[in-house]
Amino acid sequence: MNSSGGTRSPATKEMGWLCGDKLHFWEPNQTFHTDRPDLSECFQLSVLAWLPCVFLWVASPAYICYLKKSSRGYIMMSLLNRFKTAFGLLLWIVCWADLFYTFHELQQGQSPPPIYFITPLVLGITMLLATFLIQYERLHGAQSSGVLFFFWFLSLLCAIVPFRSKILKASSSGGVPDKLRFTSFYFYFGLILLELVLCCLNEKPPLFSNVVTDPNPCPEATAGFLSTVTFWWFTSLAIKGYKMPLEAKDLWSLNQRDSSKKIVPKLLKEWEKEQTKVKSSEQNLTTKATYAKQQPSATNHVSGGAAGGETSPEEVEVLLSNQKAAPHQPSFLRVLIKAFGPYFLIGSCFKLLQDSIMFVNPQLLRMLISFTSQKDVPIWWGYTLAFLMFFAAILQTLILHRHFQYCFVTGMNVRTALIGAIYRKSLVITNAAKHSSTVGEIVNLMSVDAQRFMDLTTFLNMLWSAPLQIMLALYFLWQNLGPSVLAGVAVMVMLIPFNAVIAMKTRAYQVEQMQHKDARIKLMNEILNGIKVLKLYAWENSFKEKVLAIRQKELNVLRKTAYLGALSTMAWTSAPFLVALTTFAVFVSVDEKNVLDAEKAFVSLSLFNILRFPLNMLPQVISSLVQASVSLKRIQNFLSHDELDPNSVDRKTSSEFAVSVVNGKFTWAKEDEPVLDNINVMVPQGSLVAVVGHVGCGKSSLISALLGDMEKVEGEVCVRGSVAYVPQQAWIQNATLRDNILFGKSFNESKYRRVLDACALTPDLEVLPGGDMTEIGEKGINLSGGQRQRVSLARALYSDSEVYLLDDPLSAVDAHVSKHIFDNLIGPEGVLKGKTRILVTHGISFLPQVDNIVVMVEGRVSEMGSYQELLNQNGAFAEFLRNYALEDIVEEDEATEQLIEDELFPDDVLSNHHTDMVDNEPTVNEAKKSFMRQISILSGDSENFRCRSVRRQSQKKHQEAQEKKKPQEVQKLIQAETTETGRVKTKVFLEYAKAVGLVLSVIICLLYGCQSAAAIGSNIWLSQWTSDSLTNDTQNNVHKRVGVYAALGIAQGILVMASSFTLAMGNIGAAKKLHANLLNNKLHTPQSFFDTTPIGRIINRFSKDIYVIDEALPSTVLMFLGTFFVSLSTMIVIVSSTPIFAVVIAPLAFIYVLVQRFYVATSRQLKRLESVSRSPIYSHFSETITGASVIRAYDRHAAFVLMSDIKVDENQKSYYPGIVSNRWLGVRIEFIGNCIVLFAALFAVMGKDTLSPGLVGLSVSYALQVTMSLNWMVRMTSDLENNIVAVERVKEYSETKTEAPWEVEDKKPPAEWPTQGNVEFNEYSVRYREGLDLVLRNITLSVKGGEKIGIVGRTGAGKSSMTLCLFRLLEAAGGEITIDGVKISEIGLHDLRSKLTIIPQEPVLFSGTLRMNLDPFEKYSDDDVWKALEHSHLRKFIGNQPAKLELECTEGGENLSVGQRQLVCLARALLRKTRILVLDEATAAIDLETDDLIQSTIRTQFEDCTVFTIAHRLNTIMDYTRVLVLDKGQIAEFDTPTNLISKRGIFYGMAKDAGLVQ
Repeated sequence: MNSSGGTRSPATKEMGWLCGDKLHFWEPNQTFHTDRPDLSECFQLSVLAWLPCVFLWVASPAYICYLKKSSRGYIMMSLLNRFKTAFGLLLWIVCWADLFYTFHELQQGQSPPPIYFITPLVLGITMLLATFLIQYERLHGAQSSGVLFFFWFLSLLCAIVPFRSKILKASSSGGVPDKLRFTSFYFYFGLILLELVLCCLNEKPPLFSNVVTDPNPCPEATAGFLSTVTFWWFTSLAIKGYKMPLEAKDLWSLNQRDSSKKIVPKLLKEWEKEQTKVKSSEQNLTTKATYAKQQPSATNHVSGGAAGGETSPEEVEVLLSNQKAAPHQPSFLRVLIKAFGPYFLIGSCFKLLQDSIMFVNPQLLRMLISFTSQKDVPIWWGYTLAFLMFFAAILQTLILHRHFQYCFVTGMNVRTALIGAIYRKSLVITNAAKHSSTVGEIVNLMSVDAQRFMDLTTFLNMLWSAPLQIMLALYFLWQNLGPSVLAGVAVMVMLIPFNAVIAMKTRAYQVEQMQHKDARIKLMNEILNGIKVLKLYAWENSFKEKVLAIRQKELNVLRKTAYLGALSTMAWTSAPFLVALTTFAVFVSVDEKNVLDAEKAFVSLSLFNILRFPLNMLPQVISSLVQASVSLKRIQNFLSHDELDPNSVDRKTSSEFAVSVVNGKFTWAKEDEPVLDNINVMVPQGSLVAVVGHVGCGKSSLISALLGDMEKVEGEVCVRGSVAYVPQQAWIQNATLRDNILFGKSFNESKYRRVLDACALTPDLEVLPGGDMTEIGEKGINLSGGQRQRVSLARALYSDSEVYLLDDPLSAVDAHVSKHIFDNLIGPEGVLKGKTRILVTHGISFLPQVDNIVVMVEGRVSEMGSYQELLNQNGAFAEFLRNYALEDIVEEDEATEQLIEDELFPDDVLSNHHTDMVDNEPTVNEAKKSFMRQISILSGDSENFRCRSVRRQSQKKHQEAQEKKKPQEVQKLIQAETTETGRVKTKVFLEYAKAVGLVLSVIICLLYGCQSAAAIGSNIWLSQWTSDSLTNDTQNNVHKRVGVYAALGIAQGILVMASSFTLAMGNIGAAKKLHANLLNNKLHTPQSFFDTTPIGRIINRFSKDIYVIDEALPSTVLMFLGTFFVSLSTMIVIVSSTPIFAVVIAPLAFIYVLVQRFYVATSRQLKRLESVSRSPIYSHFSETITGASVIRAYDRHAAFVLMSDIKVDENQKSYYPGIVSNRWLGVRIEFIGNCIVLFAALFAVMGKDTLSPGLVGLSVSYALQVTMSLNWMVRMTSDLENNIVAVERVKEYSETKTEAPWEVEDKKPPAEWPTQGNVEFNEYSVRYREGLDLVLRNITLSVKGGEKIGIVGRTGAGKSSMTLCLFRLLEAAGGEITIDGVKISEIGLHDLRSKLTIIPQEPVLFSGTLRMNLDPFEKYSDDDVWKALEHSHLRKFIGNQPAKLELECTEGGENLSVGQRQLVCLARALLRKTRILVLDEATAAIDLETDDLIQSTIRTQFEDCTVFTIAHRLNTIMDYTRVLVLDKGQIAEFDTPTNLISKRGIFYGMAKDAGLVQ
């Protein structure tokens, strides 16, 4: 095939008529076998000119349709647009000038070949099309165009060849033959270049678009084509995040297409269609079936949400059991595919493209290696290959990240849609459905199952892509090495079960580890809740041992997991090597002729590397597919639940009755017995009706029936007008108090004040830290029961409805408050008079005042009438009255006594009970908790009700106010400090290295270094081996080559295992050390720390942070070191084979570090924002489920759905930039990786003469792998910084200030001390914490051994502080206490505390055996324990238990009554039996009977001991030796009781109040 045109290829003949005889289509001599390659003119004019035109004509019809469909309004004609259009027209003129010139030549008598007519014509028309598209885009609001960008780019690429060849020709022939075409071409070239540049710029947004109205729009919507492809538009946020930590206000608003408003309805519409389809097919079946009973349409539910079918579901099932034709349930999967499939498919197309491009590089590598091994190839071919590799890699990067973007956005949308659908459904499901799944389960649907779908969509394409990649790779490998490949594949396949087994075992270990962790956290929670008791009893060591024992088990499991982890890491790193080894060994051994040259070896290696990923991913994808299918089924079941029928309660009727039920029969679930039967109730407009009856007779069910929450089996229910509903358990939202009352209504000051007064809430507001703007915790945690109920009433009152359904609202409040509420609110004189009120009640005192009474017995209305009528009938009602009358009289009596002072300061604000609840609820806002803490310190010694005076109340309130101001400030300090922002300090990494052990840290790094060295070694050996083929001495040393290669590889495997193993050991050691320090410090921390720090926060250190140190951190460190050393070894290999590469490393490294810093800073903060905005979704959801009936009653359904949508969108707002930040990073890092490939190849081409093909293969194949490692390294750096914070947080709590030492060796008191029990206070003062006032001032008194001292005083007088001082829970601020001549401040705390005994106010028990609760150190024999139990009156109870002393106490001793717990504490005291006993008498919590038992035991058993009693009931201390009266921290009176009474001082006043003296 020579240029003189002897034999011509068929293509050339075809083109002959187009180009004429002078122009040849293809001339190899001119193209390949020359140093200055060129393409023939005919080829340039035909193929190169037509290629872009074909592209544009093919693409434009689809593109025009797309523009028409997604029109966004038109864009004003801008300067940019005018230029584009002008240049387009100019291009058309230039092309047609050529055409007319050809006609001119024809006239001149020359005969130009047809190509000169066709090409300018085609080009000209195409330019007109392009110009038309420019305007069409403008009119349809497209700001930037990918199609035109590609067109201009292609045109430019194709024009570069003629550009060069025209200049070459002109320079060789010494002049320009065809001046006009020459000039017009350069015009054409310039214009195309300009068009390309202009195409990269962006138009303004279209008129009237919503972008303008958005305060912070996402720049993606307006980004140009290039910016979109490279994610350049994200850069602004990355820079912002780097300069300062991002906040929620910096985030862009969500794209319209991703918002709940768009997505949820889309899914629901498809779901509705699917349900209707299934329903209609079921109905067809039913009509075909043998019988179909027409069902009365009274059932109060709509099956599955669409309009109610004729037949009930059970019947349909009966019918279907005969012929299984129709599907039972609508398929949710089909719905998801319809809603999100099309968008996802675009992503799949990208994946397909990327998979095919992936295999281009190994082929190019083969060409490159063969290029270096041949001598006479022109050098330009090498450069072309290098650049082709680069371009293929860049294209692959861009396409891959486009694909990921589509997948992740689909995942995000699926999650939004699922959460929205589940939320909407949960508001309308029937009660039967609600009971079939608990609140926790439904919240799980939202959090776990929706999350699983999101995770699956990102990798779903791997299901078809992985097999495809595997098949392609095998095909190319087979081509390369023939059947020997099968050996390698066999090894890969064998590794799969190996990995699977490891994964199974690991999962089992994880479950076990979780159990240990739960046990440890449960125990820690108890320890922290009862820390005061532990300190008082000096029991810390025993509990420390228990925690450490569990921790040891936990670490043992971790250790096993680490062994497995090391194995799997080895398998994962050695896999490619083993595969290569077996393949190459088989290949050279099978046949003498098989020679392993560089081309075969390194191309195979790069193909094996491609194989690794799909083989590893497949099992993961399949397992997450299995999980997702389980989730799918759960969600489908939930969404198919029956819904309440909105028409079961008739709201429209205009009967004279406000509420009427006729022949009502109601049930909770269709299959259950009816709960209410034969109900007939008529309530006239404006009357007050009471519903009474015994517990469980259906009073609340009646209210539910009126609300439409029950299944109506038969009968009619009518309710006229709007409804307000107060449930039995008040439902409080996590919002401000005011929002809870307004409940979506607008605020009206005067009306609001009236409501607060009527509900007796005004005094409570004064106590709450922020008045009515106080944030109420979840479930109303920082309100007492009574306050919650009153807020619920206030909400009803404010809603100003026509009908009020009040379900026993008065049971939770105190007697006098309930009286106030009845009189001012519900009763005949209350604010609600004239409204219809139905009141369920137990309070008999109100019944005479109501209009009508409905008496319910076992789900039927037994009597109905006014109070007088019912009394005269002497039926069920009269009996009910007789039962309840007694209790009520007692209540009334107390109420009047309390009334005076409680009006001033309602007691339930400060009840101790809910401070404890606060502690167990880690989610509560912490500032509030500290306020509760402050209160509980003050009210920890709250008095018995009967002895309080108004004066003291006001003083206490003043103290409150001061207390309240302080914690607020302290708290702020603490909160600011806990969220870490910005970079983590190097010190923390050092701390961690220290915990691992510095020597060990160095060893680990060395091992990693050695492992990399071995890997490099084996590959260099391979490149030497391949070079044998050049010298032809291959056969002689095949065995040596294979042997050394194997040895190096196996060494690498062993080193990998050793290094990951040592690392794991180091990490576990560090975890053990850090936890031990934390625990040790927390047990040595003074009590004041626990009073000011919420327990949740301490528990968090023990659970979350320790978990991170145990599990997350080690794996991150492992990955980080792995990727770091891989990247490092790549650089070393490339530099050693082509040293000039070192020049490029610096700039690339600089860009890398820059990108990495920007990314880490931004993504860390985005992760934080995302997790902060996630929990409100779930808490709002669980709140909604519990309050569904209230929401429905007030008709706030839509508002709550909107609230949920807003919360989801808020969360996605921080999640979306998170996804994009990963894409942004990926594109940039992979670009750096691709540059490394480019330079490695370029320098290999340059050094072609000195390099062996083996080295070229080595360095380029290393470069091809590096991208992945670079990418992971940034991610790991980011994770490492996020996780290392845990170390910092744990360190912070391991270094808080500790209390005095437990034992002081040289000051140990004698063993039998104290022998007498003399106690002396000398000028003693004390305060709770630094900066607070003194609680006790200058107390001086002495007590002889064996005296019984009673301590009394008003609240806040410092009674409890007296006891805390004896135990040194509070350290002296001045003065000292001596016991039997020993100064207690000088001896160790345990020495002191173990020699004193206390019976504390709240009995604290720990979970464990009873024996452990009495004697944790096992110092005493069983006989002693039984004796103690006998004296504390528990012997009978414990003796009757099957487990005897081994009786398990649950957490907090819940399975014993309060009285029994108090007696257990008494038994503890009896066991210790020391000379000094402190009795902190329990408040009203304890029953009188137990109290008498304790008192009598103390009188007999502790006869010769010194006893201090803090008394609340004066009658217990009237026979004591002396009584100490404290007032404001000083001794007011100290004498025998009789003397004090005759003095007529404070004590006399108290005794008189208690009714002990006349």
